[in-house]
Amino acid sequence: MTTTTSWTVANSRKIARKERRRQLGPLSALTHVALLVWTVLVAVPILWTFLSSVKSEDEIFGNAWTLPATLHWDNFVRAWDKAHVGQYMLNSVIVVGFGVFGTMLIGSMAAYVLARYSFRLNRAIYLLFVSGLAFPVFLALSPLFFVVQNIGQQVPLIGPYIGINTHAGLILVYVAYSMPFTIFFLAAFFRTLPTAVAEAAMVDGASHTRVFFQIMLPMARPGLVSITIFNVLGQWNQYQLPLVLLQDRDKWVLTQGIADISTAAGYEHDFSALFAALTMAILPMLVVYVIFQRQIQSGLTTGALK
Repeated sequence: MTTTTSWTVANSRKIARKERRRQLGPLSALTHVALLVWTVLVAVPILWTFLSSVKSEDEIFGNAWTLPATLHWDNFVRAWDKAHVGQYMLNSVIVVGFGVFGTMLIGSMAAYVLARYSFRLNRAIYLLFVSGLAFPVFLALSPLFFVVQNIGQQVPLIGPYIGINTHAGLILVYVAYSMPFTIFFLAAFFRTLPTAVAEAAMVDGASHTRVFFQIMLPMARPGLVSITIFNVLGQWNQYQLPLVLLQDRDKWVLTQGIADISTAAGYEHDFSALFAALTMAILPMLVVYVIFQRQIQSGLTTGALK
């Protein structure tokens, strides 16, 4: 019975795909060609980087696509120790971990209130948050530097810990930087959730805080997972903000370290260590996306279908 049901579902999907292709006509073929070209443009540089990370210098500057005669794992050792990639990666994990946690905590609460409660200036506050999506971050680098610097100099007690050249200061900026998209995405998702369960909990005496954390957040899990992954990717790959706010080499994040290794490689002729460092920077995000790709797709489609 189970086999028959599975065959019926698979056959129905096959018929539906054929029907969509028939309706699209030539556009279907063009779509597949565009996807194929995009896949090649994305996959080829990544594969070449992975291949070069285990090659010697001579093999890198020889035939680019030949397989290495010997796998040079010492490239990763040099990148980890000599180029301090290990320290940079640890700094990135700390900054991105706390940055994403703060973004999701504050962003989800703000999005929930803006989506589910009616009050004066609700729409204006929402549009103020969303307008941040249209403001390129590089335009705010100079004033942002002075704002963080003034916070570090003028705020009593905690100022030195959240100012320029501190991980806490960069985390706060990451939270603010990620807030517009987080609120834009989650507010739309919270609006799609049914209100009956929350209203029943309120009737039973649950507080607004309890309703949010114990009822609405679990219901919004697909959207939360999706936006969390987007924030992890965005903050992990951020370069401009740490470049301006972190000047102490020991506090650099991974993107700053990779840029420094790239510059030094031209003088030291150690491009194999550079590709090893790039591989270590790419792999964590690639693994995260591969593991959570179904949750990301589910979160995006759930909000759209509802």
